[in-house]
Amino acid sequence: MKRLLHLLLATLSGLLLAAAWPDNGFNPILFIAFVPLLVIQQQLGDSGKKGMFWYAWLAFLIWNALTTWWIWNSTEWGSVAAFLLNSLFMATVFFLFHLSKKKLFNNQRGYFILLFYWITWEFFHMNWDLTWSWLNLGNGLATHPNWIQWYDITGALGGTVWILAVNIIVFQLLFSFLSKRPNTYLAVTSGLLLFLIAGPIIWSNITYKNYVEKGNPVEVMIVQPNTDPYNEQYNLSPDSLVLRYLALASEKITPNTDYVILPESALQEDIWEEYLDSSQNLNRLKNFLENYPKTAFITGATTYYNILQGETMTNAARKYHAREGYYYAYNTAFLIENKGKYQLHHKSKLTPGVEIMPSWWILKPIESLAIDLGGTVGTLGREDHPVIFNRENPSLNVTPVICYESVYGEFVSRSVRLGAAIIVVITNDGWWGNTPGYRQHLWFSVLRSIETRRDLARSANTGISAFINQRGDILQKTPYWQPAVISQTMHANTELTYYVKNGDYIGRVSAFISGLLFLVSFTQGYLRKRKSFR
Repeated sequence: MKRLLHLLLATLSGLLLAAAWPDNGFNPILFIAFVPLLVIQQQLGDSGKKGMFWYAWLAFLIWNALTTWWIWNSTEWGSVAAFLLNSLFMATVFFLFHLSKKKLFNNQRGYFILLFYWITWEFFHMNWDLTWSWLNLGNGLATHPNWIQWYDITGALGGTVWILAVNIIVFQLLFSFLSKRPNTYLAVTSGLLLFLIAGPIIWSNITYKNYVEKGNPVEVMIVQPNTDPYNEQYNLSPDSLVLRYLALASEKITPNTDYVILPESALQEDIWEEYLDSSQNLNRLKNFLENYPKTAFITGATTYYNILQGETMTNAARKYHAREGYYYAYNTAFLIENKGKYQLHHKSKLTPGVEIMPSWWILKPIESLAIDLGGTVGTLGREDHPVIFNRENPSLNVTPVICYESVYGEFVSRSVRLGAAIIVVITNDGWWGNTPGYRQHLWFSVLRSIETRRDLARSANTGISAFINQRGDILQKTPYWQPAVISQTMHANTELTYYVKNGDYIGRVSAFISGLLFLVSFTQGYLRKRKSFR
């Protein structure tokens, strides 16, 4: 009977997490979604029975499947791997918390261990080859920018701290009530819970209402070409695509326009980085700017680099089929001005299974199974340092962010720290169809604006192109599956937030504390076991 109850509670946790997730979820549910799992943990820990890992895996598998099912539209096997692996990792973290709580506190206290272990997991998960940080808990509050203005201090990991802390206090209040603890204890716990929920929201709303946009005006135009990634983008000629973009841009461009933003993968010509001046489409965009000397294009492309003899190669190196030698393929963002050299940013945060396959020996046999989305297949080259696009006027300096990179707060903050005054996100979300995927992706850009206090321009091939201000408000957005051009006066802010200066310091502190907790708990467990044999 208890096993059935535990299965129902694990299922309930998974359903609650899914019901709270953007874009249409009811976010406050996040503050109670872990409570059923904590009930299971308490009961199994007290009784000494096994099964915690499998109950946790069930809960997190339900959450992963119901919130990111849209991956299936672009890759069936890739989606199954994402669901299984991500929920496996989450379940492992929860199980380690379960073991540590039992060994350190005989299961009577130690709920705070979950907080440190989970934050450490999210931090680690943002910084390895299998990274899939879409479901980091702090991301789930993106649809309420007036609740999370303090992300400019903590980053999105601060939201994870908040959500888990409230879950733990709710569970303790429930457990205390059922255990018939003294009314004084219940009153103190209720007061703490009220403060923990209301305090950050009140502070955030005050900040939100009083925040004033900072920086000099910048005129930006976004082009959403709405090129079907399955039937047009890789079948039409590269020249015809560029002519489509220029026709759209001509509708709204003015002599005062500072930037025209095109989406990821907009240029489909094979562009070799040693011969940029020979690229027909780069030259076509540059020539278009002759009548607009103040304007620059930012656009996405696939580029290639010939590896010279003697250069150190990574696992991203590809061998030529018809001749000797190796080369790299990159997912690239360009800054194009009428005068001056091209500036490039190679995508750094690559999508697992699409743009990167881990090079660990145990996974080497499946490297050839990288998902084919119609473009360049297999592990891409990547940049290992932050980049900004510099203009003659420093207030026009830009952080270029390519697609999946927009999920990573510290990554974006590192380039902002170099002097970027606005953020530009270029993406191609059309692979997922009309699903929550492209809408969730938009909301994550809201987090980056708040963390950095930067205006953000987002150009999507289709999906949602948008302008977002420094408070996280979406000022303009385009409809789905329609060509569109929108313009906005943005503000170029050069002030650095605490989060931009310090990055994911919460994750680093948690990793240190988690290491100590893990070491002490299992050392203590070993000593107890050894003592029992004497």
